Amino acid sequence: MKADLDYLKAQSDEAVDASDPDAPDRSGEPGWVRGKFYRPIKKPISIRVDMDVLDWFKSQGQPYQVLMNQALRRYMEKSR
Repeated sequence: MKADLDYLKAQSDEAVDASDPDAPDRSGEPGWVRGKFYRPIKKPISIRVDMDVLDWFKSQGQPYQVLMNQALRRYMEKSR
């Protein structure tokens, strides 16, 4: 990873294209942290959930939408 960063540092701004669709996926490598520099795009939606489920998420001490998103992300990643 350090070698990749050193290589990119030596490149001109024009040579580095972050939107390159052929760029390798580095997300599984050691030291990679989701959200450190990248934040996924959020999409507001309406969803119906059971009242007791909503009450439980709201009682957890964080914004309940964040907790629900984290739970859905864990489920999604485990299901892949």
